[in-house]
Amino acid sequence: MSEAKSQSAQQTTEAQNPHARATAKHVRVTPMKARRVVDLVRGKRVEDALAILKFAPQAASEPVAKVVASAAANAENNLGLNPSTLVISTAYVDEGATMKRFQPRAQGRAFRIRKRTSHITIEVESIPTAGGATRNRRKGGAK
Repeated sequence: MSEAKSQSAQQTTEAQNPHARATAKHVRVTPMKARRVVDLVRGKRVEDALAILKFAPQAASEPVAKVVASAAANAENNLGLNPSTLVISTAYVDEGATMKRFQPRAQGRAFRIRKRTSHITIEVESIPTAGGATRNRRKGGAK
């Protein structure tokens, strides 16, 4: 019975905050390196996340930025959501297929090189902003 209540609570949350998803598969970056970049933007607004990723020094920031932009475009075009209200609600990196290569070593031996790939998934959610209340508070605090 408690499971039914939790499922209905999830459904009402999803109905209140629509979300869109984008996934990039078989990206040639190791999952550990991609997770470092994804952790930077999890929970942030899409505009802020794209600004962070633009100036991040990691090589994985480029494919992650593409996935974030794609998720935002999916939300805007498919669901008709306002891009300024989008927040990255879920972001994770799974391990993809590993390409195996061999490097010749001394005395006829072979050394295995593992070229790892990643599956990057970003889910954005539309969270309505309380624009009037926050603006009034800011003006009052600035005086």
